[in-house]
Amino acid sequence: MPEQKKAVGPLDRAFAIVRYVANQTKAVSIAETANALSLPIPTAHRLVGNLEDRGFLQKALGSKRYVVGNQLITLSAKVIGAAFRTARRHAVLRAVADEIGEQCEIGVVRDSVVAYVDSILVSQPQGLQFNPGEVAPLHCTSTGKIYMSRLSERAREKLCRSLALTQYTDNTIIDCDTLLRVLQETRHQGWAKTNEEFVKGVVGCAVPIVSPDRELIACLGVSVPVARVSFEELDRFIPPLLKAAVLLSQTILQTDSEDETLEDT
Repeated sequence: MPEQKKAVGPLDRAFAIVRYVANQTKAVSIAETANALSLPIPTAHRLVGNLEDRGFLQKALGSKRYVVGNQLITLSAKVIGAAFRTARRHAVLRAVADEIGEQCEIGVVRDSVVAYVDSILVSQPQGLQFNPGEVAPLHCTSTGKIYMSRLSERAREKLCRSLALTQYTDNTIIDCDTLLRVLQETRHQGWAKTNEEFVKGVVGCAVPIVSPDRELIACLGVSVPVARVSFEELDRFIPPLLKAAVLLSQTILQTDSEDETLEDT
């Protein structure tokens, strides 16, 4: 759909191109982009070239059509992380951690790994602790499963078959077909669980944090020793996590003059 307001300056046009490409479900050509934004073809070529040079756009594999670039994906994840590290959102995270009595964390996907941007430690330190700045694999974490499950079927299978499905425990899913079936179940139920798949003795679950248009922003999860909570008992954490995820979704795009950014720890 053409933009309602024509970009007026080079920076406006560049942002318009990035926004247009990011909103598409498939790779787009320069001609399509120029037509959608009412830009001269030479201008579109120049701007797309500049964006490609900076890693914000890249050609789809084996094609002259464009998708968002790795630098833009990384930047987006960092921006989302910064948005969550505020007093108000941290308070929501602390409240749900206090309610369920276990560590809670917020994770985003960056460069095909899960990156944790905020977490609340509880008084019971046993088990796996995901601290801000740490990363974890996609295929054996609840956040990773949610991210992969929300991709289109084709993109999901392509990503699954491109990942190194490293075996971390006896329960790690290392067969792509099996993982795809789990991801389909995750997509259907809307949340994910892991059963000692990344670290032996630790189970976990996560729910999506979505934007107003239902796009995935991040995930809210919990990790707990199986000696304290069984894999089956994780289900009781889902309702409070979903409730907190809704609060986070409602606040993420809001601004507040009293909402101070937290210092990194």
